[in-house]
Amino acid sequence: MSPNGKVVVRVEDLRKHFPIHRGMIISRQVGAVKAVDGVSFNIHEGETLGLVGESGCGKSTTGRAILQIQRPTSGRVFFEDIELTSLKSEALRPLRQKMQMIFQDPYSSLNPRHTIGKIVGEPMVVHKVGNEQEINQRVFELLDLVGLKEMHVRRFPHEFSGGQRQRIGIARALALNPKFIVCDEPISALDVSIQAQVVNLLEDLQKQFQLTYLFIAHDLSMVKHISHRVAVMYLGKIVELADRKTLFSEPLHPYTKALISAVPTPNPELERKRRRIILEGEVPSPANPPKGCVFSTRCPVAEPICSQIEPAYLEVAPRHSVACHLVKPIAEEPKVT
Repeated sequence: MSPNGKVVVRVEDLRKHFPIHRGMIISRQVGAVKAVDGVSFNIHEGETLGLVGESGCGKSTTGRAILQIQRPTSGRVFFEDIELTSLKSEALRPLRQKMQMIFQDPYSSLNPRHTIGKIVGEPMVVHKVGNEQEINQRVFELLDLVGLKEMHVRRFPHEFSGGQRQRIGIARALALNPKFIVCDEPISALDVSIQAQVVNLLEDLQKQFQLTYLFIAHDLSMVKHISHRVAVMYLGKIVELADRKTLFSEPLHPYTKALISAVPTPNPELERKRRRIILEGEVPSPANPPKGCVFSTRCPVAEPICSQIEPAYLEVAPRHSVACHLVKPIAEEPKVT
């Protein structure tokens, strides 16, 4: 399904900083871990926005801050033009029916003491949607949607494989008919043979129910398959955002180029010609990010300005934004009159 022009989620300068405290008797804040540090983007109805980057760059924290699972330090998040960051918990409660999350680890995200029927039906019980008979019927429908059977409702999570548990997590996320789902690395804990099945299931459900996804992952090949647009994140900031085809064929940011160069290709001839960009050094600590561009300490083409001034996040071409001093906006061709 192709996305339309309606914006479902709007994120403006989102920041999530975790304070660092020291002192046994008198605790005081001595710093902050800048997990998310000034992130802005839109997600359109029916769209899958892929969010990629190395482990620890702030992807999952971004997803949790959007859903207000973790309250942002600053910035604004809008869902269907309603500002979530200004709402208190009680006001957020009815909106949570429209926003759900599929968690990364299917082993720890399911209560081992509850049956599958209770796990999938719990959102409807919490939000008081339907009576017992209607909830049971809805659970059967959801299990069928994700490829499980009615006989599974009385079983417990430990009786299922990893792929089946993630299907249960997907069924739970769909229980309240949401419009927007944050998929927090939903396939990273699964076997490679199962990953494609789960991704195909997510695509089928998106077409059937007109869902909007934020798909968080570090597997670029899978992101390329499922996403309409892709945002690349590094050390709490988005360094590049473009549609899928443009990002993989014409990456502009040095970090994006390095990530894409690491993706193997199935064609042996192209694989032999592939030139890897090896990044040196370690990712800086988000508690003490470098001055200027956050990527300047590892960038193979960095210039003196990169370590002094933070680059602006600019639209350098239609629907293609980059934060890099070395990337200049493409000049528009003069109109013929």
